[in-house]
Amino acid sequence: MSPLAAEICIVTARPGHIRAIAERMRAADRAEIFAASGRSPLSALSFSYRHSSHVWTALFDGRPEVMWGVGDLNILTGIGAPWLLGTDAVDKNVHGFLRISRHWPSQLLGRYRLLRNLVDARNTISIRWLEWLGFRLSDPVEINGHPFHLFEMGDADV
Repeated sequence: MSPLAAEICIVTARPGHIRAIAERMRAADRAEIFAASGRSPLSALSFSYRHSSHVWTALFDGRPEVMWGVGDLNILTGIGAPWLLGTDAVDKNVHGFLRISRHWPSQLLGRYRLLRNLVDARNTISIRWLEWLGFRLSDPVEINGHPFHLFEMGDADV
């Protein structure tokens, strides 16, 4: 590990992590949240935390920097909605972030048959990461006047 690389630790998310991340959220994530829901970062993270069956936080050098989880879209058919919101620490520690995130989809597919959500078409870094993870992205659709891609992984015949 290089001297500039952060030590990254994954923990079960706690309510205290929400404000720490929301106050320093990446501009692209802020824009995506607002375009999709009109929510503030604090409101969006709080909502996602409360409505997800599984939520984790990545601590970079002990500081909450990324929170992600999956909400149940349809528990009868096993469809989950993965989400991730973070700070600029992700971009500053991209190799460490890629290393810790590479197995997330396969771990989630052990619990869900299909993972599905939307990503803002302007959020190019997140789109590249989703494609790197192996998600399929649809052509953009308009939501609240902004282009979004549906992204999916798993059994699309659910």
